[in-house]
Amino acid sequence: MLTQIAHLYATACLAVIFFQIALIAGAPLGEYTQGGQQKGALNAKGRIIAAVSIPVLAFQGFAILSAAGFPGLGWPRWTAYAALSVSVITMILNGITPSARERAVWFPVTTVMAGLAAYVVIVTL
Repeated sequence: MLTQIAHLYATACLAVIFFQIALIAGAPLGEYTQGGQQKGALNAKGRIIAAVSIPVLAFQGFAILSAAGFPGLGWPRWTAYAALSVSVITMILNGITPSARERAVWFPVTTVMAGLAAYVVIVTL
């Protein structure tokens, strides 16, 4: 069960990476990200922020997979705690964003992701 939960978390990270790639490519989803400050496509600064989030999300996914014992990773334990921390912070920020659309879509998603990461971290203590 632990590996399935970790794989689900990593898959969610991958899905969010694809969302970030869509933002970088100009998808008109500005109201669903970064506080919903931009309608339509993100400007250059917003696209840079989306690009920076991609390696962070990849790190999170790999860190939780490693904590669950995925073969070949063997990352230090602190990386799982870092991934969980980023997940919880992201959940909180999506819960308090002024954008109703971002809150409606991403708060539930990031809440589930934080729960999955917490499960892996707690079970593997």
